[in-house]
Amino acid sequence: DKITELDWWENTQLESIQLTAAPARHFSGRGFTDRFKTQWASWIIKGTKDNIYFSGDSGYGSHFKEIGERFGPFDLAILECGQYDPQWPLIHMMPEETVMAAIELQSKLTMPIHWGSFKLSLHSWKDPAERFVKAASEKNLTIATPIIGEQIILGEKAPSSKWWEKKN
Repeated sequence: DKITELDWWENTQLESIQLTAAPARHFSGRGFTDRFKTQWASWIIKGTKDNIYFSGDSGYGSHFKEIGERFGPFDLAILECGQYDPQWPLIHMMPEETVMAAIELQSKLTMPIHWGSFKLSLHSWKDPAERFVKAASEKNLTIATPIIGEQIILGEKAPSSKWWEKKN
């Protein structure tokens, strides 16, 4: 009774926050026969003032443009950007695709996630951040790259230091 299941495009209300499940693209399962048995989702989090998008774990696809058209613009898009490889184009985005997704979502502020904890892929640890920042700069995308635990206050504070470059 404390769990609400939603299909894509369905929503539920939690006090003054509306949560909408939206498409994402990945795979699921832990065995040989259950690879596509569960549905992946992203989330639209609409409050009384702000509209936020959370991509979850998703590869790049046309769903970002559709979400942007249906629910954008977004005050903040929190987008997957890491653990990618050209061999896995359907499950994780290349940093340049993360920037394209942000543009299609009509994001006013974009924060890359899914890259700064540990390495699952063949790229270097800081490659996602470096490539994302470069691509975002080329497209004039406003970004936030907070140090883990650092606050983002929409409309006031969007930390964007290149903390991963600092040497101790």
